[in-house]
Amino acid sequence: MKGQPSGTCELCGRSPLTTTVHHLVPREKGGALQPTALLCKACHRQIHALYTNDDLVTLGLTTITGLQQDAQIASYLKWIVKQAPGAEPKLRKSQRVRGKR
Repeated sequence: MKGQPSGTCELCGRSPLTTTVHHLVPREKGGALQPTALLCKACHRQIHALYTNDDLVTLGLTTITGLQQDAQIASYLKWIVKQAPGAEPKLRKSQRVRGKR
């Protein structure tokens, strides 16, 4: 998935930065032809560090609004919007995600 230079992240709203395509419904769950969102690398990585693809579908995190309303992601968004657009913070996968790999 190639990034789009000088875009705006649909999740955190930071710009200008390189964005990546995020399948709102994971491809392995039937989302290959469903809507996508352009997210910065940091937000995209954070989503997949917190949740498995099963979690995203089960918890209804398949829209930008759904993601923004999730408590864990909302907490992350509150922090990331204060970071420079080019910042790529270190992250750790949640125990939930690490245990499912």
